[in-house]
Amino acid sequence: MIQTGLIQNAHSDLVTDAIYDFYGLRLATCSLDQRIKVWRLDENTGTWSVEDDWKAHDAPVSKLSWAHPEFGTIIASSSFDRTVKIWEQSIQTAAEQQQSSTSGPGPSTSRWVERIALPDARGTVRAVEFAPHQFGLKLATIATDNILRIYECLDQPTLSQWQLAEDIDIANAVPGPSPSHVTRAQTAALATPTQTHSSLDGVSAPLVAQGLQAHLQQSTPVPPSRATLGNREADGGWTLSWCKDRYWGEIIAAGAGNNGVVKIIQLNARRSNVLLTLDGSPAASGSVTPALAGHITAGGNENAPQQGAPSAQQAYSVTSVAWAPSCGRSYHLVATGSRDGHVRIWKLKPPPEDFGEDDMHDDGKWTATIVGDFDQHKSAVGRVEWNITGTVLSSAGNDGRIRLWKANAEGVWKPAGSIGVEQTAEEPASQPESKDVDMEDN
Repeated sequence: MIQTGLIQNAHSDLVTDAIYDFYGLRLATCSLDQRIKVWRLDENTGTWSVEDDWKAHDAPVSKLSWAHPEFGTIIASSSFDRTVKIWEQSIQTAAEQQQSSTSGPGPSTSRWVERIALPDARGTVRAVEFAPHQFGLKLATIATDNILRIYECLDQPTLSQWQLAEDIDIANAVPGPSPSHVTRAQTAALATPTQTHSSLDGVSAPLVAQGLQAHLQQSTPVPPSRATLGNREADGGWTLSWCKDRYWGEIIAAGAGNNGVVKIIQLNARRSNVLLTLDGSPAASGSVTPALAGHITAGGNENAPQQGAPSAQQAYSVTSVAWAPSCGRSYHLVATGSRDGHVRIWKLKPPPEDFGEDDMHDDGKWTATIVGDFDQHKSAVGRVEWNITGTVLSSAGNDGRIRLWKANAEGVWKPAGSIGVEQTAEEPASQPESKDVDMEDN
């Protein structure tokens, strides 16, 4: 029996994210209650105690990300208030405490200081993640305006200056600025208000969003595939994950919209490129169960026909994507979790090593296949995460279970167990920490 810990009353509302720091000894959580809490593990007792607690945003907090410790103790948070904030832990001395408190000096304590707020998003910022440390102090965000934004810190000692290095329209796979020549002021005036109370399936957009769509169609000629922005919150950006391998440069997997696809994007100082479009829908693979192959589109041609796009009945959003650590493999593993209840594992193979950075976008082709497709959750999957070696995948679904997936000696991915995270009906109310654990052998 696996024993799990329990943090009682962590927040006063739904917890939206929980993420460990680099060493696994601290845990940061955020919630619809607009607060961030940092918890510290007592290694002797195995219990978690709250270390810091503060109101971080003026709306629900959606995601958190720890920076690599070589840059300091830094957290990035994203919110429904359309901002991303950078927080740094600062230690208060006894003298500083005395100045800020009438109770007199006490022991040194920590506090988290807001260094900067990034207000560029025109919708709910659903995901935020620091880049692997080898690329410097960079940050990626994605919002319901369909824009993937890459920020770079220009002043690491103070964390007060961040440059918007790139913004990429994920839904239409168009590198560069947002998909129009509308000014930021016009976009802000016409942007769809954030629906903090709506279901994740999305809601109908108000008339201002329709006005933005009409303005774009009149001012900028666009191909049919780019003629609409979508009229639901679900059409916006959902998730992102950085490639952990430095050899191929800065690569990000990002998902937007409800067409069930994930874009693999190579960031480049001159022009970012879409390497692959991963589509695991049945319509894309030509079969009901796309267990062995999915529809792959190479290159960044936004005019290419959307072959095998899911129908309205098959449409779903990819809500989580996780790029596995490479650990010396000659290929990459990318996992996705979707609202259709599926956990999919993709095997991505880069072009041969003799292709240079410029050549691989012309002659060298990235390829991908689905090596695992599981629907045991039978409900929407909200999160997928890899272990530190990229050999075990965990997924969390609306069925109230954490499920594990692992490849056997033949390389076939199979269920490796599951853990019930909710108290079952037959479980005594006096023992909520007892968890239903079901482990399976490969």
